[in-house]
Amino acid sequence: MAVPIFEDFLYPFLLQIRDKDVNTKEMKQALIEHFNLSEEDCALMTKSGSSSQVSDRINWVRQYLRRALFVDIPQRGVYRITECGKDYLKNHTDLRKQDLMAYPEFAAYAGGSATTKADTTTTAPVVETELTPTEMLEQAYHSIVDDLAADLLQKTLDQSPQFFEHLVVDLLVKMGYGGSFANSAKVTQYVHDDGIDGIIYEDKLGLDKIYIQAKRYKPDNTIGKPQIQQFAGALDEQKATKGVFITTSNYSKEARSYVDKLSKKIVLIDGQELARYMIEYNVGVSTKHVYEVKRIDSDYFEE
Repeated sequence: MAVPIFEDFLYPFLLQIRDKDVNTKEMKQALIEHFNLSEEDCALMTKSGSSSQVSDRINWVRQYLRRALFVDIPQRGVYRITECGKDYLKNHTDLRKQDLMAYPEFAAYAGGSATTKADTTTTAPVVETELTPTEMLEQAYHSIVDDLAADLLQKTLDQSPQFFEHLVVDLLVKMGYGGSFANSAKVTQYVHDDGIDGIIYEDKLGLDKIYIQAKRYKPDNTIGKPQIQQFAGALDEQKATKGVFITTSNYSKEARSYVDKLSKKIVLIDGQELARYMIEYNVGVSTKHVYEVKRIDSDYFEE
C-alpha cells in the first residue's frame, strides 16, 4: 500500500500522546503499526530523496500541531499533549488542516484567517488564494524555516548557560563583529563577571569594544526594564558605549522603550531573532538539501 497522505497522520499522532509523553522513535513505530505499513512502505522516499515519506509526514504533523498549540515539546524529541489538544480529542474523532484553521495561532502560521468552529464541521474544502509555483515554493521554504527556528530555540534551551554564552559570542563573530584577528572575541569567566558575559574587540588595541549579556530563559520568562537597567549600569562601569543583550525569551515594551532613550547603544535580540540569525549565519545548523531554480539563459539563444 502507499503511505497515507499527510493529513491522515494528524489525528493518530495526537492519539498517541493522549495519556503519556512519547519520543520520536516511539511515535514513528506507533504510526507505522497504526497504518500497518510494510518495510517497503517505510522505505519510500520523498522526491528529493532526503527523507523517508513516513518521517517527512511525521515532521510536518509535529509542526502543524505545535502551531495550533495542540502539542508541546518539553525536551528535544519528546512530544506532550496540551490542554488544548486534550479538549479537541474529547469532542472529535478526526483532524484535518481545515479543523486547525479554527485556531488563531495556526491560522496566522498558515497564512489565512481563523474560521469559526462551526465552519469546521462542514465538508467543504478550505478555499485558499491561488498561488503561483514560485509563491508556493517561497511559502514552503518559510514554513520549513519557521519549524527549524522553533526546534533550534528548543535545542538551545536544552544546553547549559555556559554553552549559551559561547553560542552568542560565536554568532556575533559569524555576523561580522570581531573575528578579523586572533582572540578578538571572548567569553568572560562564569562567576564574578560583573554582568558581562562576553566581549567583542573591534580593533587590535581594544579601543572599541562590544559588551554582551546572554540570558538563557524559557519563552514565557519576559525580560523587563530592571534587567536592562542593570546591564546599562554594567556598561557604565566599563565606560562602554556599545552592548548587545541576547535572550532565548523576549522583552517587555518597557525594556525596549528604555533602550531607545539611552545615550549609549544597546541592541536587544529576542529568541525569535536569535534563531533567525543562527539559521542565516549557519550557527548550529547545516544544509540538508539545495534546490536550484533555473531560468532561460536568453544570451545563449541569441545569434
